[in-house]
Parts: sequence; structure tokens; C-alpha cells
Amino acid sequence: MAATSRHFPLCVHRTSENVKGKPFVSCSAQPSQTNIKVVVNGAAKEIGRAAVVAVTKARGMEVAGAVDSHFVGEDIGQVCDMEEPLEIPIMNDLAMVLGSISQAKETGVVIDFTDPSTVYDNVKQATAFGMKSVVYVPRIKLDTVGALSALCEKASMGCLVAPTLSIGSILLQQAAIAASFHYNNVEILESRANAQDLPSMDAVQISRNLSNLGQMYNKEDLSTDVLARGQVLGEDGVRVHSMVLPGLPSSTTVYFSGPGEVYSIKHDITDVQCLMPGLLLAIRKVIRLKNLVYGLEKFL
Repeated sequence: MAATSRHFPLCVHRTSENVKGKPFVSCSAQPSQTNIKVVVNGAAKEIGRAAVVAVTKARGMEVAGAVDSHFVGEDIGQVCDMEEPLEIPIMNDLAMVLGSISQAKETGVVIDFTDPSTVYDNVKQATAFGMKSVVYVPRIKLDTVGALSALCEKASMGCLVAPTLSIGSILLQQAAIAASFHYNNVEILESRANAQDLPSMDAVQISRNLSNLGQMYNKEDLSTDVLARGQVLGEDGVRVHSMVLPGLPSSTTVYFSGPGEVYSIKHDITDVQCLMPGLLLAIRKVIRLKNLVYGLEKFL
């Protein structure tokens, strides 16, 4: 069942100055607070279904719409195997969903789990209806992010583009940045259950972060052209090795080495649920934005 909020009068006991020792009760109504209306675009995907459940259980927000090209017309609560239906049908028309919500003039956020090719148009539609956006779409191009930034700046509308929603992944990246100032040798080892989109966005983002520090790594590596040595990301010598083994958790390990020691940082993802705390944080933060922010780490 969708989360609801009730507002009861606030009753304060005070002592009257005219009648000594006899308290009276003064009741004043609490100011009404409405939940954030959340539209999940890509609701039938695994992460979309997890988001629907997480938003439904969270305080201060509720699912107001579900958009996908699959299971059209079916109740999103039933698609998510929830105990009770949410009485929200999945629709394949984002503009129609946004239009119905915008008429109520309530705070709204669109979560985009779709595809890099549709992100710009989706955010543009959300902006036109006065709604903020949280974008979690792996492989989104930086050119698209730049175009979205210009769009949001012009409209004074908030948007959060998150390369990852995993707080653990962000903490690993921050630890890697801190370690990079103390070690000259670094390599990334990752494992995934399938060979789709490798190297992963996590590995790419770590490499970008380390490359932006202006250092060169692995200067003494003489095996640059040996294929078995993995792929060099960027121009600063950061290597990534990707293992594909069904049954393994999605794992990222960053190895640093110096004279006489090896320092490693590891993060494992075993379930899509790990992304939900970051998603809820993103929803709560984006409603205050009036421009585009890249990276959930800005709010940690």
C-alpha cells in the first residue's frame, strides 16, 4: 500500500493566568506537508521495481507514476510482487503521466532508469512540467551531461546525474583518490557476472578521478602492449582487468603498491538493494537544486 501521511492537531498544555492552577488545552493545526511525488521511468526493470518498493516504504515520498514499455496497463505494485496493489498502472507515455501530476502543483521528481539515447528528451519533458530529475543511466555520454546542464541552467531546474547510486562505490572512489597521493602504482581488478559493458562504469569513473589529479602511474611498467596486462584507461597509466564469471558478485578492487607494501580497497555488490539508500538520498536532495549536479558524492 502506498505510503500516506496524516496530520493531527498539536495540543499544548498551558496554565491560564486568569484561573490559577487550572490548565487549559490550546490546539493548533500543524502545517500540512505533502509527500514528494515520484515517477519511476523504467519501472519494470529490476532496479525500477526495487525503486518502487523503496519509495513506497520511505517517509515523505510516494510513487505517483510508473512508465515503461513492458507490462503496460498492469498495476506496478503487482508487478513488484507487493502485498497490495498500488492502483498505479504502468504507462508508456511519460508526458501523459507528468501532465496529470503537474496539475496538482505538487513537488515531483522523475527517476530515469532508461537509456542514454532517451535521457535528454526525458529530462526536457520533466523540466517542462516543472519536475526535477534523478538520472541513473550507465554509459551516459559527457556530451549529453553538458547539454542537460545547459538545459537545467536555463530553466533553473534541478537534476542529479549519478554515475552510481551505491554509497559503498562512492566511498571506494574517495578512498582511491586519497591513496593515489601516496602510491605511484595502481591497477583495477573487477568481476562481473556477464560481459556486458566492460570495463564497467565504476572502473571508468575511478580512472577518471585518478587521472584528474595530474599524476602518472605505473611508470616502470614495461609491458604496455601486452594484451594480457589489461586495458589502460586514459593517458595516465591506470590499468583495468575485467573478469567475467557467472555466479561472482559484482566486485571492484583497486590495488596500490609502494616499496614493501600493497594497499587494496574492495567493494562488492550482491543485490540491487544496495542502490536504494543512495536513490532515496538523491530524491531528497534534488528537490532543492536549481541546476544540474553530477555525482551523488556531492551530497555525502
